[in-house]
Parts: sequence; structure tokens; C-alpha cells
Amino acid sequence: MGNRAKTFWIYGVLLAVLLVLPMMLPRFYTYILALIFVTSLLAMSLNIVVGHGGLFQFHHAAFYGVGAYTFVLTLTKAGLPMWLCFIVSPIIAAAVGFLIGWFCVRLTSLYFGMLQISLGSLIWAIAFRWYDLTHGDDGLHGVPIPDWISTTSGAYYFILFFLVLCVVAMYIIHRSPFGMTLQAIRDNPARCSAVGINVKRHQLMAIVIATFFAGVAGVLFVVLEKSVFPDLLFWVLSLEIFIMCLLGGWFTFAGPILGAAITVALRTFVGIYTEYWTLILGVLLILIIFFLPEGVMGLFLRKVRKHG
Repeated sequence: MGNRAKTFWIYGVLLAVLLVLPMMLPRFYTYILALIFVTSLLAMSLNIVVGHGGLFQFHHAAFYGVGAYTFVLTLTKAGLPMWLCFIVSPIIAAAVGFLIGWFCVRLTSLYFGMLQISLGSLIWAIAFRWYDLTHGDDGLHGVPIPDWISTTSGAYYFILFFLVLCVVAMYIIHRSPFGMTLQAIRDNPARCSAVGINVKRHQLMAIVIATFFAGVAGVLFVVLEKSVFPDLLFWVLSLEIFIMCLLGGWFTFAGPILGAAITVALRTFVGIYTEYWTLILGVLLILIIFFLPEGVMGLFLRKVRKHG
């Protein structure tokens, strides 16, 4: 059996297991798995620009929040059908990503990240202060979700379906000429520019694609939680997503999924016993940076190649 066929069977078995798990697990663990799916999609969307594009996207949570708020507001205030809201929300997130990215790509390295933090914080401030529209710090709760996805298991399957769809789409982009060019720009932007590649255009396209998928993750969060609040746009969440990419392996495709799973598990299960779960995450991250800079998934892939 070839490597491609073996990989196909592994993913097929994994998907079959994920489809069966809600029938065997208590509702709480089904909810945690669904939350991991949403967070994984968010982390993978960030990795498009950070791991594959080499950009300092320090406030990615802003686009996650834009997708979530757009979905809720178009559904509750505008009264649009749910599927139309689902389509519009990631597009609005991508449009905001384009607007912010258009300014940021003109800067380099740290200045790119600092400007994005400033503009992303402005979006958070609007959501936090515009009480008449967003209810401020209280957030918007009790979002009317159709009955067939209002249950935990219904939301789980809905989120899993779109996670698989988005991961396949991101993999196609990752392996496309555009994705390969983006990785080349990450490694040596000066050389790419010298051979005629429009570096800024490729970086802006990567930001738009990443923010679109972040918007999808924001919609799926609302489907799971039936609420939205300003913390989804806060810079602390952006830092947490960044850590997920580092933890899992930001130069790998699937690393952010593993990083998201580890982070959500720590926050959920360690948080039961202590409120200082972030201290454990911080120590773990320091160990990863010093002893495993390629991340957990990077180490796994290296071992596979070594023995394969």
C-alpha cells in the first residue's frame, strides 16, 4: 500500500471515529470536542499567514469576532435566513481583513504586527462600547439557532462537517502554486521579489483567505454557544491562538489542530483544579521553544520520516 493510500485510510478511520464518538460520550465531552473543532479551525486559519506566510498576525481574534458578530446581528437584527447569514459573515470578516491587511502589508515584521494590534483593538472597542447594537460587555445571548443544530450533538456534527470542508479547502490552497509561493516568500521575500513575484499582493491574499476561515470559525462558535461577546475580539485570545500554532508546529499543516486540542484540554480540565492553568501552558510553551522549536507535530513528522 502506497503512502497516499495509507494516509487516506488513516484519515478515513479518524473521521469514522469522530462520527461515532457523540453516540458513546457524555454531552459534556461532546461539547469539548466541538469546541476543539472550532478552535482548531481558528488556529489553522492563523497558521496560513503565520506559519506558511511568515507574517506577524498578532490580532487574528478580531476577525473571528467579526464573523461571529456579523452572523448574530444579521440573524437577529436584520432577520436574514440562517444560511444567508452563514455565507455573509465570513465574507464580511474577509473584507475587514482586506481593509486592515491593505495597510499592514506596507509595513514589515514587527511594525506589521503592532499596526494590526492597534486596528484590531479598535474593532474590539467598537463592539465593547456600541451598547445599543452589541449590548457591550454583556454580549448577545439566546441566538435563535434551528432546532436540528441546537442540541450539543447536532452542533457537533454541523461543526465537524464544516471543519472537514474547510481543512480540505485549506490543504488544496496549501499545496497549490499560490501556497508554495507563499512559503517561498516566508523563507526569502527579497529573492522572491527579485524574480518578479508580487510579494505584497500574495501576502494580502493570504490575509484575506485566513480571515475568511476565521470568520467561518466565528459562525461555528455561535452555533455551539448561541452567544457572542467582546472577549472574542480581545488581544488575549489572539495570543492564545498564536501559542496554539507554536505548540502544535507552525511549519506543519495539521500542527495547529494538535495545539488547539492541547490548549482547550488544559483550559478545561486543569482549570477545574486551578485558575492558574495559563502558568502550566506558559511553562509548556517555554519547554517547546527551547527543546522542541518545530512543535509537537513537527517532532512526530520527523520521527515518521526517519523510520519511513
